[in-house]
Amino acid sequence: MTHPFATPPRQVKIGDAAAFAGTTPRAIRHYHQIGLLPEPERGGDGRRRYGYDDMIRLLWIRKMAEAGIGLDDIRSAFDGARDIEESLGRVEDALAAQEAEIKRRRAAVQRLRAVGSPQGLLSSLVTDRLSQLSPGALRAADLDTLLVTERIFGPLGAAVQASTFIALATHPDLRAEADRLDAADAALDDGVDPHDPRVDELAARHYAHHKALLRATEADGLDAAEEKLFEIYDADLTGEEDARPGVLEAVTKMPYDFSPARTRCMELTAELLAQDLQDTPDDH
Repeated sequence: MTHPFATPPRQVKIGDAAAFAGTTPRAIRHYHQIGLLPEPERGGDGRRRYGYDDMIRLLWIRKMAEAGIGLDDIRSAFDGARDIEESLGRVEDALAAQEAEIKRRRAAVQRLRAVGSPQGLLSSLVTDRLSQLSPGALRAADLDTLLVTERIFGPLGAAVQASTFIALATHPDLRAEADRLDAADAALDDGVDPHDPRVDELAARHYAHHKALLRATEADGLDAAEEKLFEIYDADLTGEEDARPGVLEAVTKMPYDFSPARTRCMELTAELLAQDLQDTPDDH
């Protein structure tokens, strides 16, 4: 009977070394390629043989890798070329970022579960704004628009825009006019000349509807809620600000297929609204 503490072989093959260290032969070969683990001499059969020192180094490599230390930093630590504290600082920063991401994802899952609809996938700033609406009051197209706005302008921009959809959901007359305007917009895609008088007329209707929405949001106190948003907003709510495209970049990347007539109608409406801003006295 072999004693359990009998002297092991002086050297082992790569498969046995990998199994003992809890890794794979492929990983060990990679360690050789990047200079992390010196390649041992080969035996008479042409295969690598790993001794005690090789196994000790391999075990330390695995322990450091499991702690999150990068392979380049592990190599530098072995070579004494870099202070391990510097590497550990980077690991801590990476772990903190991962923890923040996990926290964000958990919050998103909890919102989705609480809301019970895709609305819960929007940021908390937006879903909180929409929580005053009854289930089903918001249309799928409204959510689509908020999704795009949040991508371009962030949670704050989408939360402010939510006032419009709250007003539409709570004022049937405004919603009915919005539906009529949508139908008229679609009609512009049927080969209408951009300079057709109907384009100017529709832009004027859009402008009037926008003004009516503003009056409704003010009467309902939604504008006050918007001001509060600016006071409490924290850009760290999402952690995605740096990943958002610029406005012009986003517009060019979204596959909008508006006809020239519809595009001109939008431009005319924007000009009317911009003129409003110029004509409004500065209160400050």
